Amino acid sequence: MYLANSFATYKMQIKQLTKALERLAPPSLQESYDNSGLLIGQEDSSIESALICLDCTEDVVSEAIKLKAGLIIAHHPIIFSGLKRFNGANYVQRTVELAIRNNIAVYAIHTNLDNVRSGVNAMIAKKLGLSNTSILQAIKGKLLKLVVFCPEDQAEEVRNAMWTAGAGQIGAYDQCSFNSQGNGTFRPNESANPYVGKVAELHSEKEQRIEMILPDWVLKDVVSAMKDAHPYEEVAYDLYRLENENSQIGAGMLGELEIEMNGQDFLKHLKSSMNAAMVRHTRIPDGPLKRIAICGGSGSFLLSNAIRAKADVFVTADFKYHQFFDAEDKIMIADIGHFETEQFTVELLGDELRQIFPKFALHFTSVNTNPINYF
Repeated sequence: MYLANSFATYKMQIKQLTKALERLAPPSLQESYDNSGLLIGQEDSSIESALICLDCTEDVVSEAIKLKAGLIIAHHPIIFSGLKRFNGANYVQRTVELAIRNNIAVYAIHTNLDNVRSGVNAMIAKKLGLSNTSILQAIKGKLLKLVVFCPEDQAEEVRNAMWTAGAGQIGAYDQCSFNSQGNGTFRPNESANPYVGKVAELHSEKEQRIEMILPDWVLKDVVSAMKDAHPYEEVAYDLYRLENENSQIGAGMLGELEIEMNGQDFLKHLKSSMNAAMVRHTRIPDGPLKRIAICGGSGSFLLSNAIRAKADVFVTADFKYHQFFDAEDKIMIADIGHFETEQFTVELLGDELRQIFPKFALHFTSVNTNPINYF
């Protein structure tokens, strides 16, 4: 299926697409075990169209060949660990070989897309009609504090540059900073070209200390913007790694139904909204359901978070038999299947790229890559 508004040939480099995707889901947010990013191909290659899918399989690569799509954008990485042989012994090797032989690049955007607020779980929340959403398990260690010292007259310009580049966001607030006044001293040496002061003379300047929090993936942009706006030849600044949680990134999501439902009605709503063939669930609660916890893919590790958040239901996938006992009648687990929780990721990526590149040809895969069938 085409997503583009125009079918005329419109070439672009792979890196233009991948940079847009990495603004949506920064690579630094992927889990340590993951393998997101450009797995096959060269970022400078020019392509005329791209194919979006959940899983990159042999059939999907064959579809890309027919569509003349030079790039496959998949949620799940086809390569998770090192490949030691290419002899067609399994579907991973055959898929990679087929893509390479036909000069088709493959890009994966996996747990980094799971961990952003506008990612996989946002699509589930949208389909279920949830509001007042928040991250279920926030990530720690992805925040930095940048401190810079600037002449008072240029402080506003420097602050604005840092804000524009992505610093100063704390939860639902932006343009956050802390500012204090003091005196900076310096003595330019003979090779300096000072903005204020004279060579070989000690100078004292009224300065502001500007402090801002920023996510680590915008550090390069923020520092560059700060230096461009700063008047000094040599800019004095400090960086600190913080252990604070970032409420805007992390695993799972919590939201609320617009109208309370009883258990039976919710399960019907869930099955219909998510195109699920079946729902495996624990005991249906007697009272009305309002607070819904969700996690695309394998989410059993978040059960305790969902219980602490006082969710009535936890919608996810891949629960094992004994793990259902862990609900202990404190919450209803609703397991709809891995594919079913993540299938709308294709739509999410298509919508994102279509807004940025309205003239570029994008396709949704027509291949059903769900390996599980129901009888």
